Amino acid sequence: MREVTAKSVKLNRDLDGMLEQALERDLLVRIGWGKQGDEKPKKGEIGVITHLPPKSRVLLLGDLGECAGAMNEGGTFTLQGGCASMLGAFQTSGRITVERDAGDRVGHRMSGGEIIVQGSAAEEAGAGMRGGVIIVRGHVGKMAGAAMEDGVLIILGSAGTEPGLGMLGGRVIVAGSCPPPGEGTAMRSITEDELEELSEHLEPLGLQLDPDALVLVPTEAGPPIGERPEYSVAEGFDGIGLVPSSRDRLPEHSALDTLSLILPAGLEEHGLLCPLPWIVECERMTAATGRYGTVQPGLVRTEPRYNDLILIDESNLLQAANVIQNCAGMVLDLNGLPAINDAEVEALLVSLYSRMRDDSLVFLKDSVARVDHLFRLVVDLDLDGAVVDAALPGGGRAASALPRIGLAAQAMNLVTQGRNLLIELDEAPTAEDLLIAIGAGCVAVVAPPADDDIEAVLGWLDGTLRGWMRELGVADLAQINRSNLRALDYDTAAISGLRLIGYERPLPMWLGN
Repeated sequence: MREVTAKSVKLNRDLDGMLEQALERDLLVRIGWGKQGDEKPKKGEIGVITHLPPKSRVLLLGDLGECAGAMNEGGTFTLQGGCASMLGAFQTSGRITVERDAGDRVGHRMSGGEIIVQGSAAEEAGAGMRGGVIIVRGHVGKMAGAAMEDGVLIILGSAGTEPGLGMLGGRVIVAGSCPPPGEGTAMRSITEDELEELSEHLEPLGLQLDPDALVLVPTEAGPPIGERPEYSVAEGFDGIGLVPSSRDRLPEHSALDTLSLILPAGLEEHGLLCPLPWIVECERMTAATGRYGTVQPGLVRTEPRYNDLILIDESNLLQAANVIQNCAGMVLDLNGLPAINDAEVEALLVSLYSRMRDDSLVFLKDSVARVDHLFRLVVDLDLDGAVVDAALPGGGRAASALPRIGLAAQAMNLVTQGRNLLIELDEAPTAEDLLIAIGAGCVAVVAPPADDDIEAVLGWLDGTLRGWMRELGVADLAQINRSNLRALDYDTAAISGLRLIGYERPLPMWLGN
């Protein structure tokens, strides 16, 4: 764990303990001063002072990194210093004040509350905001209010190029110099009613707007809203078959090991035990109370059990911090978040796993189309592994994902580092799917169940998997490898790199065996 990460996690955990007592006694939490009042400013911590509860109050001395005050749920946070990007991102309520400058994307995706920057802000201030008020006393960089949906961004200094680019709603108020607005945005003079309305936010700060301030609003003639293409798996592992190893088939009374153990990177204990190599993806697993469902891990969005991983995207970023304390780990879905840089990804991770046990698993998830970047992040951030979604825009073939995953993992040396690979399919897996994924180097499959009767599905899958293992001559899933996989047709052989069934040697265009 990097030094900045370690001290950020410590700060968050210390703050959680202090807030519990402070809320009971209605006290302000002061950070950055010693017991004698001597200054000990913080420097560079990322993903800190996040998920502040209502009525909490925090004063911090120092300069912070990315995502300071993010996911604020009603607290008051004053920073006597400056910060990097995504100040107050995803805030729903509360108030944040920064006494110096802030980085890019102040208030990114915020939906309520106030953010006040006493200095200047960098690029894309208020980008994608959905409500609330942002006040910047100084200047802002380019694309202020880009893709804004609602709320008010008040800039008392000058605005950079293309302000309001792609606005869908809300208003950008510019008191200083303002260049021509971005595409889809119109500029007009401020009205008397607006001056009176906005004074409610400005007068308590000793500020005011002049009658010559400009207002940027969206136009009906703007560019059409682009819709993201749907990700799907057009074809699973249908074109891949399993062939026995050189061993004889096993007798029916043979002991079989169907377990998959997902360990934290570099550790030999405290892992997640999967009785079957399937992480059941669903809203919650609490209804699975039978002998199979109770012990089989899930990838859930709500109510995680001790043996579940929680899937986190933009829709549950705020709620997740309150339920992740006792689950097995988390999966941060990059495809379910707005476009953010690597430092911001790390800051979001820190804000979340600060609330988890030290032995909790931390995974990133993204499409196989971005597998190289996904694996690089896993290594750079020292995470436990990755969930690779086999889906592609317009429909992908799961067989074609296998060589991409394998080559990228080999290039980043993931397996020898003890990092775990999971592949996500969009339909319930068969026993053959599980064995193919294991043979290709994954520790488990992530997929939804076929119906609500998870107990019946798991029971059937257990029996079918054991039948296949006996026929293949393997008593342990660890014995399954690429030599047990064959392409059933030329097309699958070409896209998967697997030997065509019936052939003893690979053709030249194949990636190897």
